[in-house]
Amino acid sequence: MSIRLLPIVLLLAALSCADEARAEARRVFIAGDSTAAGYGPERAPRNGWGQHLQGFLDPAQFEVRNHAAGGRSARSFVEEGRLEPIARELRKGDVLLVQFGHNDAKVEDTRRYDDPETAYPQWLMRYVTLARERGATPILVTPVSRRVWDFGSLLDTHARYTQAVRALAAREQVALIDLNASSADWLRALGDETSKAYFEHVPERGVRDDTHFSAAGATLVACLVVRDWKALDPSLAGHVVRDTDCGAPASARADLAAQPHPSSVVHERDFARRQPGPHGGAGTTTAHPLFTDAPGLPFVMRKRVLHPGAGIGLHQHHKDEIYYVLSGRGRYVMDGKAYEVAAGNAMLTRPGSTHAIEQVGEDDLVLLIAYPVDPR
Repeated sequence: MSIRLLPIVLLLAALSCADEARAEARRVFIAGDSTAAGYGPERAPRNGWGQHLQGFLDPAQFEVRNHAAGGRSARSFVEEGRLEPIARELRKGDVLLVQFGHNDAKVEDTRRYDDPETAYPQWLMRYVTLARERGATPILVTPVSRRVWDFGSLLDTHARYTQAVRALAAREQVALIDLNASSADWLRALGDETSKAYFEHVPERGVRDDTHFSAAGATLVACLVVRDWKALDPSLAGHVVRDTDCGAPASARADLAAQPHPSSVVHERDFARRQPGPHGGAGTTTAHPLFTDAPGLPFVMRKRVLHPGAGIGLHQHHKDEIYYVLSGRGRYVMDGKAYEVAAGNAMLTRPGSTHAIEQVGEDDLVLLIAYPVDPR
């Protein structure tokens, strides 16, 4: 073989291996309605949770194929032929996520309406049967909650359809992601006003949509799907590339009411105290001892501003302490060695070490300081 041709042959071989690896990736098919569908920038801010699912999964191991379409019910999705492309592609090892219910409840539309006791589970069973025939894994997903509040309570607009999916999953031994329950818990924890940002609310355009999501809302719902999928299949965890500690439990409000020390938001200006340089340091500083009166905290966090000419004098440590430089420049001395530090530098001092720091230049040196509460 010509030496000149060798790089080309190697490149083709590498591409072939990559294609083969890609071909072996498990495909995740989504059959669903507008809450799961994908949207382009022209529909901003509307996003569907299906378009964010791939972002949670290792693309080398999973490939998401989102067939969800707006306005479809479990019936109309099939009758319009939208299940056929999935049927042609679905193979052993793939996953089929099925979420309907929003449009199945539209009793005035005979093309989409499905009675929750009879037609709805019958149509859903079409998807389950297809997946099983192909050797794929069907996962039924209850309809995601709408953001509908009434006198401070979140209303369940999918009750009968959610129950139908749960019953079908139990009867036919189908994996179930109860997205209605998890998304409702999430919305209750957010509250009425705060939850608006996660839906398609655009006041300047007069848009108030409590069914469809913003990008933030769709991403969070995708997170809920993956979180509960991991609970069904613990082996999935090794292929999830994003944190899925999302949502809130049903007990969130009760847990908050039982907390003796409430959470809070404060402004540093309310804590500003002018002080000399600590530990015999030169000059004047401004300390911001944040949350020093908050009971039960195992750590102390404060902001300290070293004004020009100021410093923190040399002292030995009996506890761990972190300095983080927010802005300005300084000269940091630790265990007899000097370091030039600036914004972005972080310094950890362990017990037994000695340290000191001085402000350098014309601008204030601003530090964020954290250390554990002294048990003595």
